[in-house]
Amino acid sequence: MGHLYFVRHGQSRWNVENKICGATDIELTPEGHRQAIETGEKILEEGIQFDEILCSPLKRAHDTALHISEMTKIPCRIEERLIEQNFGRYEGRARNDAEFQKAKSCFTDSYQGGESMMKMAQRIYNLLDDLREESGEKTYLLVAHNGIARVVKSYFEDMTNEAYAAFGIDNCEILRFDF
Repeated sequence: MGHLYFVRHGQSRWNVENKICGATDIELTPEGHRQAIETGEKILEEGIQFDEILCSPLKRAHDTALHISEMTKIPCRIEERLIEQNFGRYEGRARNDAEFQKAKSCFTDSYQGGESMMKMAQRIYNLLDDLREESGEKTYLLVAHNGIARVVKSYFEDMTNEAYAAFGIDNCEILRFDF
């Protein structure tokens, strides 16, 4: 049975400012770069094995993946489907914005110019289906975003709406999922 690993990008400026990043291309902070390098070291220390790194095209995830790739000598490529959900008019607002929190409970809402939760889940589930077919041949490390981590977890485990909405991972946290 195959498996994959998932890492959320290192700290970004908007993480520090508690803002909704979504598809806005925000760079890592110096701390985020340090976290990414430490994650590469941790992968080596723990003997985590994978064949390829797939990452979001957004700078914060791509730079994290490049640091890990440099440390592990495992090739990295951009996978467009790993881009974070576009939260439309909510991008740049406070993460705890009451209006945004309510809108997140409507899985078909595209946030006036963004992407619905259901459309994001479809592209991530399609990617995971593709990787599942290849899982006998390769193990992947996905480097992406908190919202993507939530969808990946929901692919592998049943979750209530409340558990889905509450799920999150820390910057540069490593998760393993088994097909």
